[in-house]
Amino acid sequence: MEKLGKQTIKFDNPPTILECSSIVGPKEAQGPLAKYFDQTLEDEFWGEKSWEKAESKIIKEATNMVISKSGISSQDIDCVFAGDLLNQCISSSFGLREINLPFFGVFGACSTFVESLSLGAICTEGFAKHVLCATSSHFCSAEKQFRFPLELGNQRPPSSQWTVTGSGAAILSKEGNGPYITHITPGKIVDMGIKDANNMGAAMAPAFADTLITHFTDTGRSPNYYDAIISGDLGHIGKEIAIDIAKSKGYNIKSNYNDCGVLIFDKNSQDTHSGGSGCACCATVFSGYLFKQLREKKLKKILLIATGALMNSTSSQQGESIPGIAHAISIEL
Repeated sequence: MEKLGKQTIKFDNPPTILECSSIVGPKEAQGPLAKYFDQTLEDEFWGEKSWEKAESKIIKEATNMVISKSGISSQDIDCVFAGDLLNQCISSSFGLREINLPFFGVFGACSTFVESLSLGAICTEGFAKHVLCATSSHFCSAEKQFRFPLELGNQRPPSSQWTVTGSGAAILSKEGNGPYITHITPGKIVDMGIKDANNMGAAMAPAFADTLITHFTDTGRSPNYYDAIISGDLGHIGKEIAIDIAKSKGYNIKSNYNDCGVLIFDKNSQDTHSGGSGCACCATVFSGYLFKQLREKKLKKILLIATGALMNSTSSQQGESIPGIAHAISIEL
C-alpha cells in the first residue's frame, strides 16, 4: 500500500470484487432498478415475527447467496465486515451469528458498506485471501428507532428520505480479474450544525464534498477521469447541494454524478420524497445495478462515495447537530 497526499491509500495489489449479491423489499422491487437485484421480497416481514428479525434474515440470506455465487467455500473466507443502523448493530450480529467466521461489526451509518469494503481491501493487502462485506437496513425497523412508530401515521416532510429495505454483500479477493478496488479515501467527520433529522441529505452533503475534493487532490485526478461518480444516499436535495459545493470549489461533477438514493426509487410514482437512504441503499444499488454495469463493461471506472449521518435517536432528541461522514473507493477494470 502507498499513501497518497493527506488521506488516500493506493493498493499495490488491488483486490478484486469477486462477487456481489442483493436482496430488497417490496417497495424497492417496484422501483426502476428492480431487474438488477438477485431477490425481491413480497412483504416487509418475510415470515418473521418482527421487522428486526426480518432484517437479520435478509442480511443472513444475502451473505449465504454471495458465498454461493462466488463458488468458494465459506471456510476460505478469512473475515467478515458487516453493519447496520440498529442499536449495537443487532441485525448483522444476530443475522451472522451462525456464520462461524471472524467477525468485525462496523458502524458508519449509511456509509457502512463502503467503510466495510475499505477495511476489507486493507486486509487483502495483508493476511486475508477472501473477505466478506455486508450491510443491511429496513424501513420499518429504522422508522421505529429513529423517528416514530409507523402506527402513528406521522406525516413525512418533503426533505425526508425512505430507508431502503434490503441487504447487499460482496466478497473481496486477492485473486480474480476485476473489477478492482484501486484506491480508498477514508472520510473525516464534517458537522455544519444541521439538526433536522428529516433532512439527512443536507447534513451529509458537506462530508461528501470534502472526501470528493480530497480524493481528487490526493490522486491528481479530475471528475472526468471517472465514468461515474456515485454518492451513497444524499437523495435529491443532498445531490443538488453536493453539486453546488463541488462547483464552488472548482469541480464540475454534474455530467457524470448520480446518487444511489436517487437511482433506487422513482420520485414521481413512489412518493419517497427526497429518495432512498439507509445502509442497504448504497449496498444494494452497487451490488445489484452498478456491479453488473462493471461486469458488462458499460462502466469501467467508478468513484463510489458512501455517506453517513453519525447520529442516533438520543442525540437528535437532545438537540445535537448531525455529524456527517463519507468514505470513497475507486473501482476500476
